[in-house]
Amino acid sequence: MDVIVLLAVVSALSRCSALWCYESQFTCAEPCKDPGSWAVLFPKCGGLQQSPINIVTSKVHVNTALHPLDFKGHESKINIIVENLGYSIQFVLPQSVRLTGGALPGNYRALHFHLHWGADGGPGSEHTIDGERFPMELHMLHIKEPYGSVAEAEHDMAGIALLSFLFEESTNDHPHLNSLIAAMGHIHDNGSSAEIRDFKLSDIIPPAKDLHSYYRYVGSMTTPGCEQAVAWTVFQQTLPVSSKQLVAISQQFRFWNGKPMTNIFRPVQPLGGRIVYWSRARAVLPNMMSACLCVLCQFWVSAWCTWGDTGFV
Repeated sequence: MDVIVLLAVVSALSRCSALWCYESQFTCAEPCKDPGSWAVLFPKCGGLQQSPINIVTSKVHVNTALHPLDFKGHESKINIIVENLGYSIQFVLPQSVRLTGGALPGNYRALHFHLHWGADGGPGSEHTIDGERFPMELHMLHIKEPYGSVAEAEHDMAGIALLSFLFEESTNDHPHLNSLIAAMGHIHDNGSSAEIRDFKLSDIIPPAKDLHSYYRYVGSMTTPGCEQAVAWTVFQQTLPVSSKQLVAISQQFRFWNGKPMTNIFRPVQPLGGRIVYWSRARAVLPNMMSACLCVLCQFWVSAWCTWGDTGFV
């Protein structure tokens, strides 16, 4: 009998250990592979081009080829499905949502977007900027045409394009997040889903013309299997979210193992020899203005000195 019990325990542990999880899910009673052990089951998670990363703004390289992106379908009303995957909340997008430009090598179509958050409104973004972790992060996943899935696209080094939007806590609610939060209230448990009708991405994401300044680097998916075929675009412009909205999001859902779905972010990964590029678009105009003012200032100083020396009145 003892042998049978022991075999049953080993079998149960084996099934549990075959699952990956975030650090907040791991328990001794129900072990799983947390981010530090993902590579045991998914070797690509131990690769040299993993995401997310900490972006050190003093070390980025300006790339003038990084022009604004072009969004397709963001202004249209669409019906989307929101689903609880047991480790995240995913919003499935129609094929009409597309992406071009921004020095991306082709046309991309969107598959979905999802969110990463912390606990009770605390830090929860995956990417960090100069060591700062933001309250929440939105990722919009695109695959290069004509690929039909992430599995196909990952064989192309630029087969996947991920857009990252960081949220910053604001005094007021984000005016359009409440409709998403309300729909998310119907999918507390793993495997549940709901439909959101007449949704516009432009209600959440600013128009491309306002998103000139961004960082670009080569990385990976941030969940297993950590495919290293991602062109990451991390926008400098943050999106607003109130503390009330953050708490509402972080307290609604449960992981596949029944624990509260909190702190769903992978720790930052080593940059290695990779370079992070910066479009710098937002900084060009102020710098040009400063240069012009400097020239004007020097001209007037020179003129004033000449006037003073000659005694003109």
